[in-house]
Amino acid sequence: MPSRNRHVIAVVVLVPVLAALALWAFAWPASRIAPRDLPLGVAGPAAAATQVERQLEGHEGAFEIHRYADEAAARDAIEDRSVYGAVVVTAQGPELLTASAAGPVVAQFLQQAVAHQAGAEGTQVKTVDVVSTPAGDPRGAVLNAATLPLALAGIAAGAVVTLLGLRGFRAVTALLGASALVGVIAAGIAHSWLGALGGDWWTEASVLGLSTLAVGGAVAGLAALIGPAGTGVGAALVMLIGNPFSGATSAPQMLPEPAGAIGQWLPPGAGTTLLRSVSYFDGAAATGPALTLAWWAVLGLGAVLLGGSLRARKAGGGPAAERRELSAVA
Repeated sequence: MPSRNRHVIAVVVLVPVLAALALWAFAWPASRIAPRDLPLGVAGPAAAATQVERQLEGHEGAFEIHRYADEAAARDAIEDRSVYGAVVVTAQGPELLTASAAGPVVAQFLQQAVAHQAGAEGTQVKTVDVVSTPAGDPRGAVLNAATLPLALAGIAAGAVVTLLGLRGFRAVTALLGASALVGVIAAGIAHSWLGALGGDWWTEASVLGLSTLAVGGAVAGLAALIGPAGTGVGAALVMLIGNPFSGATSAPQMLPEPAGAIGQWLPPGAGTTLLRSVSYFDGAAATGPALTLAWWAVLGLGAVLLGGSLRARKAGGGPAAERRELSAVA
């Protein structure tokens, strides 16, 4: 009976604590969305561009200003994902270049900020969307919404592998197969059916699969090393930190520090950034997030193999058990 009472008390206390933690993780970043050193370009004649730059610097800490010689250079910087937008000073007045594909929320904020500044001076601002979202997903909602299902798919893959007792190479094979299938299905839905992605189909499927594998490998790897509790630790890391800190609905630079930076080192954030790059920007700035996902996948699968080997040795099988497992896979 005392043991049952402790279980009741644990549930009564633990559930509210988890609810509070989840509410903080999701609500805190969402309630503090604002630009923080958001990369923004300024182009045009030196004197006029300097004046615009000083006006933008009035938004203390909001923008990281990059100077460009002309509109063409500013457009190239946007397409290379060096900046989210640019203010170009022309003979007809200021022009705002945006990229809704990099984040509709960011593009909207830039329009409001620059239009407000120009309105105070009695001028009109022409806005040009340099890299727009596809017609099938004009608000970028599908890509934003895909972060959670991919995270759940990865968690499910890692948890199922653990629950089924798969170890070593069998577990790795299961994770690779499940992640590849998730990538194909997700690309089929988001690209082929909904028309929300505009890049190379197989590249997008690979990114979606790699994102799933990074999460699944992490969950299964932690479980292989520290036991069933590792599944909960991995799931909590992805759902309570990785997902809300991913910047999928806005941009990493729109989240409070250090949430945005942390999010890009976790699979949901890196996966979203990489998918934007390959879908809308011809792979620009894809190296960093691709390496992040690859490291998560490699370390996770490595932990799965290591955990299986350690358990085999602990059970007394030693190298013979490992050879039997390899022969069974073959």
